[in-house]
Amino acid sequence: MNMKQLRYFIAIAEEKKISAAAKRLHMAQPPLSQQLKNLEQDLGVELVIRHQKGLELTEAGINLYKHALQMVKYMEESRLEVKEVSEGVRGKLSIGVNTLSSDLLAPHLRKFSDRYPHMTYKIQQNESAQLCKLIKERTIELAIVRFPLALEDFSILHLKQEPFFFVSSAQDARCAHTISFEEMQAYPMILPSTGGLGVYHLILEEFARRKLEINLLSECSDIPLLLELVSSGFGATIVPEVVLKMHKGHHLKVTRIAEPNLSAGSGLIWLKDHYLSVAARNFIEQLRAATPTTGIGQTHEKIT
Repeated sequence: MNMKQLRYFIAIAEEKKISAAAKRLHMAQPPLSQQLKNLEQDLGVELVIRHQKGLELTEAGINLYKHALQMVKYMEESRLEVKEVSEGVRGKLSIGVNTLSSDLLAPHLRKFSDRYPHMTYKIQQNESAQLCKLIKERTIELAIVRFPLALEDFSILHLKQEPFFFVSSAQDARCAHTISFEEMQAYPMILPSTGGLGVYHLILEEFARRKLEINLLSECSDIPLLLELVSSGFGATIVPEVVLKMHKGHHLKVTRIAEPNLSAGSGLIWLKDHYLSVAARNFIEQLRAATPTTGIGQTHEKIT
């Protein structure tokens, strides 16, 4: 029994005559009669009772007709779904996002979902280094990560460059509207040390580049706790702008750093020279269209 035979049988069951069913199927009567006979032989049951005025379904025929309708419908739905997956209309987008980059992902996913309402998603939040590992393992296809990061094996679409801010307790009366790295030396510092972010080493390198010593009081891997410690007056910190947007409600004094050199970027990455699903390619193109051309540029843009 195959799908062609089921379609033939549905036409016979509904038309009640071989001649009418053959006309509906645009085929001759003898081959259709033979297909019905073959189907009955394959199943070992009589499916129709033949009368001079037409055909009547047996109990087995009625049962087969019900199942045939469901099977043909399911086959058509499957065919359509496979076609839509190949066109990127359906499918699953598997993407990772860095702990401090969810503000970038959310609006783009909403826009993508509006455009492709039948898409499903696999979203993993982790640190940038771990997201790179997940892409290499093919657990996810894309990831929004933060730089600096070793990305020789990845294609990159740069998304955003953001400044860092000096943050102290709301009761701090020492610094004005801006602060220099030299002035920061007077503060005991708590630096974010979350693995994979690269923020900790970026700040240390910036002090070293200026031949300055940082008054390092503590490292803290938990951003909310770090900000709570700063709010209490335990120490000061330096964080990227997104941290302040994501973690509001702390009593903090936020001061712009006088030198504009300290900043960090984020970007969308995927594995070079590897297959990408149509869904992933469509998402890359959406972000590329929404990302303004800047001096940062875009590297390794080939999509495969």
